[in-house]
Amino acid sequence: MEALKQGTDVLFILLGAILVLAMHSGFAFLELGTVRKKNQVNALVKILVDFSVSTVAYFLVGYTVAYGTSFLVGADQLAAKSGYELVKFFFLLTFAAAIPAIISGGIAERARFGPQLMATAVIVGLVYPLFEGVAWNHRFGIQDWIHSLTGAEFHDFAGSIVVHAVGGWLALPAVLLLGARSNRYRKDGAMSAHPPSNIPFLALGAWVLTVGWFGFNVMSAQTIDKVSGLVAVNSLMAMVGGTLAALLMGRNDPGFVHNGPLAGLVAVCAGSDLMHPLGALVVGAAAGVIFVSMFTLTQNRWKIDDVLGVWPLHGLCGLWGGIAAGLFGSKALGGLGGVSFWAQAIGSLMGVAWALAGGFAVYGLLKATVGIRLSAEQEFEGADLAIHKIGSTPEREATW
Repeated sequence: MEALKQGTDVLFILLGAILVLAMHSGFAFLELGTVRKKNQVNALVKILVDFSVSTVAYFLVGYTVAYGTSFLVGADQLAAKSGYELVKFFFLLTFAAAIPAIISGGIAERARFGPQLMATAVIVGLVYPLFEGVAWNHRFGIQDWIHSLTGAEFHDFAGSIVVHAVGGWLALPAVLLLGARSNRYRKDGAMSAHPPSNIPFLALGAWVLTVGWFGFNVMSAQTIDKVSGLVAVNSLMAMVGGTLAALLMGRNDPGFVHNGPLAGLVAVCAGSDLMHPLGALVVGAAAGVIFVSMFTLTQNRWKIDDVLGVWPLHGLCGLWGGIAAGLFGSKALGGLGGVSFWAQAIGSLMGVAWALAGGFAVYGLLKATVGIRLSAEQEFEGADLAIHKIGSTPEREATW
């Protein structure tokens, strides 16, 4: 029976890893559909190569930083207990690799390729796993300190803070240090729309992410005996709440509609194992409102050129999710309890502060040393031709 459970757990978390791996194609198509046509190839290449760099960095360094487990041992040791630690690494890698995928959407259309890969290696190898280890592996005694202060540990079941808020708040310094795309904001106060290139691809990316998210959330249980149908239904309700709120707030805009479910799912990650489904619906709807209103504010009023709106979507909705777990996870609002609002606030703000500091350090250093932005000529030409020497429809373009 023990061997059967081990094998079942391996299969369970492996299926989760595959589902979250599939989400990376969603990141790619969401970015492809949002950027202009001259940057579509770059969007596809970035996500795949960032994932590959993330795998090496997390395998050699990051996983050890977070969990203290090194894979630089014999294969016989790695295969122990059906290789569960290996598939757990695979599953958690797909989370870690989501960080550069999130950042990619914010810095699209004007970031240099090589320096971004350098940033990916440092972020996934060191910056992200340090906070991951604090939140999910009790590193450095910080969880014990929060518990002694508030009566509960910081709770983040599936990564509203650890993955999404950290990714979004890492992206913000990168976006600010890069500056806006050429001609996006003019000196006379006018703005160039830079409209999406392909709404169907944008929608496809959103749908792939949405479907894969049920592996992201449900399989964060990591073993079959801890799986919870509550997590699945809460994820569903938050997705629906985010969609409907974004539809109303965004006045039927398809870009907002297809990012709405993602906003809801980002927010519900932290407390999806604790909330009542009606609480999850409210949390998701609030996230939809946050995304639409803050995306509009950052783009139009503050003139922050975050191309896919990753700071509002992941950074702010993730922060809301971490705090919402302390509200809607409480018994007073229909949840299972065992959480503290103050523990959630402290842990969430720690994640934000760490990501901001890491983002400014990594991208500030790269900007000062090797540079992080394409030249004006390369940006005008487009990242596809400037970096990859081919456009998204080369045969059609060759006949013109």
